[in-house]
Amino acid sequence: MISPGVENTSNFAVIFLRASVFPNETSGKEGVEVLKNEPYEKDGKKGQYTHKIYHLGSRVPSWLLPIIPKGCLKLYEEAWNEYPYCKTGECNMHQHTNEFLTSFVITIETWHKGDMGEAENVHEQDAEKLKQTEVVYIDIAAEDKASKSNKSDVSPSTFKSVKTGRGPLGPDWKAELGNNPSYPHMCAYKLVTVECKILGAQSKIESYIHKFEKDLFTKFHKQLFCWMDDWIELSLDDIRRLEDDTKKELEQLPMSAIDITLCHFI
Repeated sequence: MISPGVENTSNFAVIFLRASVFPNETSGKEGVEVLKNEPYEKDGKKGQYTHKIYHLGSRVPSWLLPIIPKGCLKLYEEAWNEYPYCKTGECNMHQHTNEFLTSFVITIETWHKGDMGEAENVHEQDAEKLKQTEVVYIDIAAEDKASKSNKSDVSPSTFKSVKTGRGPLGPDWKAELGNNPSYPHMCAYKLVTVECKILGAQSKIESYIHKFEKDLFTKFHKQLFCWMDDWIELSLDDIRRLEDDTKKELEQLPMSAIDITLCHFI
């Protein structure tokens, strides 16, 4: 998934979008609890650690509700952002004791590279896992009219940045970008692994999650490009202040009630 106009500042952009989306996407009953959001250092690596609980509620597809217990409607997430590498792990756990709830795990690993998506096996999978992996290319300028979940009020095919002059993205934008090495860009290589051991629903749930994540990535990276003028000049101090303000704002909302659909996009 290539993001034009984005390179070494993309980590700021991701944090900015996360902080901007949280308080604005209110939903009333469902939402997220941010338990931890703090810097960490381990084995010589530094990054930002977050721990959240997603209260899914009515966000769960109706066809899935009859086969899962009511207490299962939570996702526990831990994320480690060591940009350019990021890892997010999510699982269903109810008091960490229910075997059913620990049988569903989603892991998203991301490498951000300054290329055009030509690198192979970025995540260094072994031959067996590589065979099982489907490679999907996402074009943020393409409009998927058949999908409801990735639609947004932004369109890279019409947006033009006032501050940078970048955009809009035409039908041949990737070829034009490839011929202009001085134009900043970044490719996000995402590896989504879904483990589901729920008897009778494994295949359907795994297919649903992969489709959901693809739509989510598409919507997020459209916003990453089209909201460029809002984050392009921000410093790390600006970003951290925004995060602190967002945390205080969320604490004023009932159950930190925000739209979960855009909360785990990295």
